[in-house]
Amino acid sequence: MQVIYTRRKYRISPPETTGHPEFERTFRAQANCSEYFPIFISLLWVAGIFFHQGVTAACGLLYLYARLKYFQGYTVAAQGRLAPLYASAWLLWLLLGLALAGLLAHFLWPSSSSWMSALAWPLQLRSAW
Repeated sequence: MQVIYTRRKYRISPPETTGHPEFERTFRAQANCSEYFPIFISLLWVAGIFFHQGVTAACGLLYLYARLKYFQGYTVAAQGRLAPLYASAWLLWLLLGLALAGLLAHFLWPSSSSWMSALAWPLQLRSAW
C-alpha cells in the first residue's frame, strides 16, 4: 500500500519504477521484502513442522518485525535499512538451522523423538497451568 500512496504523492504512474528518491526507496523496499518472502515462508513451514512450533513462531514474529523496521527505515533513508536487514538475515539463518536440525532428527534418527523432546523441553509450556 505504501508504494501506491507514494506513487500518488509524486504522481508516478505504473509501470514506471523511477522518479522521486522517496518513491524509489519505497518501491525497492517493497520489492526486497517480496523477494525474501518465499524463503521465509518455506523455512517457517519446515522448521515449524520438524523442529518446534513455538520457537519457530517466535522467530517468525521477530522476522516480520525486523522486516517492518527494514521497510520503515529504507523509506526514510537507504542507510536506515541496514540494522533491520542484518537482524532479518540472522533470523533467516536461525530458521534454516532449526529446519535442518528438525529434518536431521526426523529422517536420520527416527527414534530420536525423545532426543527432540529433551531438546525442546525447556521451551514447552507446562500443562500444570
